[in-house]
Amino acid sequence: MTDTSPPPERLYLDFDSFFASAEQHFNPVLRSKPVGVIALDSPHTGCIAVSREAKLLGVKNNMPAREARHIIPDMTFVVARPDVYVRLHKRILAVIETVVPIQHVRSIDEVVCALLPSEGRQALALAAQIKTALLDAFSSMLTCSIGLGPTELLAKVAAERHKPNGTLLLNASMLPDALHDLKLGKLPGIGAGMVTRLEAAGVSDFAALWALAPKQARALWGNVEGERFIQELHGTHATRAQTRKRMFGHSRVLPREWRTPDKVEDCARQLLAGAARRLRRTDLRASKLTLSLRSQRLRSTPAKSTEAQRWHWEAHFQPSRDDRSFARALSEGLAQARAQIRFAPHAVSVMLHGLDAEDALTGDLFATMSGDAGERDRWENLSNVMDTLRARFGGKALSLGAHDDVPGGYVGGKIAFGRIPEADDFKGPTGEDTDTHFASF
Repeated sequence: MTDTSPPPERLYLDFDSFFASAEQHFNPVLRSKPVGVIALDSPHTGCIAVSREAKLLGVKNNMPAREARHIIPDMTFVVARPDVYVRLHKRILAVIETVVPIQHVRSIDEVVCALLPSEGRQALALAAQIKTALLDAFSSMLTCSIGLGPTELLAKVAAERHKPNGTLLLNASMLPDALHDLKLGKLPGIGAGMVTRLEAAGVSDFAALWALAPKQARALWGNVEGERFIQELHGTHATRAQTRKRMFGHSRVLPREWRTPDKVEDCARQLLAGAARRLRRTDLRASKLTLSLRSQRLRSTPAKSTEAQRWHWEAHFQPSRDDRSFARALSEGLAQARAQIRFAPHAVSVMLHGLDAEDALTGDLFATMSGDAGERDRWENLSNVMDTLRARFGGKALSLGAHDDVPGGYVGGKIAFGRIPEADDFKGPTGEDTDTHFASF
């Protein structure tokens, strides 16, 4: 029987074990070996990525390095190099666009392309052409899985079904049978909490999810996203308003020697400095700062565990964009932390919220009368000058106060899902692509 489904409109490309594959690409010594990429040169840190060879032997992402070493005694660990991965990412985008334009970059290792009808009719050949172009430009280490479907959701599901290095065309006419074995938690956008909610409503498998009416899904999700999800699952594009940036911030898991009050405060100030620079690059102002500290979650046995302790603080102020206003607010929060918390922080997070553009703000009459506005303007100009000097001479050129380098580096330059750091987020000169940072343990 001939398939009369319309040609796919979306191509989703997802690189396989990207950080580990990048290290294998740059260093031939690592090829065909189990490799783990870690954030810190310490056996107490976790694997942020592992190679395909390590996955086949039972090591998983986020597994503690010491546990991975127990499974694979000769496993090689390398310290992550976000600046190098970002450079590689940009070169990859350029190669993909020689074949088909990229519609959205979803993360450092995931992109989606919108296909014209003529491209959709040759979708499988187009996917093969992309893979050939990447192989010619780089090496056989940098493989990707490509999914093709009528919507981005179905194309992403298709890409994840055939990893590593697979290609799958998934039409709505093939559903629900083609995904009958797919667990709900494996669908993009359905987390553990949503799985629990769906199961409580009697939706425990893909067939039941497929059978939901859009209005039912909206009620289960508690918002319009449920309706949009079902529409995309059935092959219809769901329109979404352009998202607005709601915060700038950074988090950091601290090495053991940095879990003292002085070191925690130093790290928090460095995280704030990075967030403030990003804020100024967008010409926005912030009116709220949050500081969060968390202890390590301890696990003694699989049946018994200690939940992490948490501490949270926030400050509100006039819409600002200068370092001094933010530093004053953070200093108040750090003083409160010293007085209140009774645990050694394992992780610290600093966020700037309440973002608004300059033309959306109402002037503060009392600040103008008191002279505070003029003082803030002077500090804004100074912050701009400091940003310019950092961009020219490197992130370590100057700062408000002395800072020790946090082990592992890249404070404020970490790669997160949906966020790819810019060149200005990295301090100092970047390393060569081939300069692998082998772990010392």
